[in-house]
Amino acid sequence: MGKRGTPGVIASNRRARHDYTILDTYEAGIALAGTEVKSLRLGRASLADAFAIVDGGEVWLHGLHIAEYAYGSWTNHAPRRTRKLLLHRKEIDKIAGRIADSGLTLVPMALYFANGYVKVELALAKGKRTWDKRQAIAKRDAERQMARGIGWQLKGRA
Repeated sequence: MGKRGTPGVIASNRRARHDYTILDTYEAGIALAGTEVKSLRLGRASLADAFAIVDGGEVWLHGLHIAEYAYGSWTNHAPRRTRKLLLHRKEIDKIAGRIADSGLTLVPMALYFANGYVKVELALAKGKRTWDKRQAIAKRDAERQMARGIGWQLKGRA
């Protein structure tokens, strides 16, 4: 079990949904060292400042923090090293084209285990402006108020 009770989920980037409009998602493998996997099994990762770039026909993940393995020796990994993401060539070309054409960005949304492998959910996203964020908050509050009113009606209080 992951930190948040969902099986397999190691870390999620909850802030990304607030800061970006998600257009498309991809699942990518990630090339890791042995001590990194051991640390991830303990749930010690953070996607807070992470982002992905396409460079030289490969996708790289920057800013992912995987804490050093407590029982590691001199073979321990660097916590914020750049990690290679594993995607099919067609997916990489498609992502690179969309990023170059429309100024989108690649944001890691979640880090999780799938069939024993560590996977990253990448989102092709467009940054929200301040008024977009306020509009999303107002919409969420209105939906919450409507749900609360329906609940009161069902209970006979309204």
